Amino acid sequence: MIKIELPFWLDGIELGKLREAIVSFWDMAETWIKWPVTQMDPLTCSLGMLYLIAFNRDIERFSGEPETLFRKRIKFAYINAEDAGSKAGFIRIFERLGIGYVEITERFDAVNWDVIKLTMSDAVLAANASLLNQIIYAYGRTCRRYEFDTITALPISTPAFAVGHVYSYDVAGV
Repeated sequence: MIKIELPFWLDGIELGKLREAIVSFWDMAETWIKWPVTQMDPLTCSLGMLYLIAFNRDIERFSGEPETLFRKRIKFAYINAEDAGSKAGFIRIFERLGIGYVEITERFDAVNWDVIKLTMSDAVLAANASLLNQIIYAYGRTCRRYEFDTITALPISTPAFAVGHVYSYDVAGV
């Protein structure tokens, strides 16, 4: 809140009205001045501005994409483009977008050396199929084919029990 001091001869009810008018005007002017700065962050800007930033960063919203994910993809577009060229960078792209654990295997087949295998859990693949296709389309390596492979955690239990053996140790020299 701005404290405004006016000359004493304007003291009274009219002074209070004038003070309130000045303070409310400058509060409004401050929001007008700050508005362009708040519109540059893709996570907090208006939806219209978000689509302009997305166009600038060459990001398109795919069908059924939640707004929060769309905002994240736009926010990290530049750094994702930088990371797209390496295996570790591609994993960082998946982490930034909240996909989860991903393994990347390159040149695993001697004949089809251009295939890259992305290994992830089946739940992650099912929940993010459209997003994964969009990431590969935008940041995938040129002249490479991608293959999805799933891993599933299975609980395995093996009983452990005693078999009745007796072990003895012979320590020489004691």
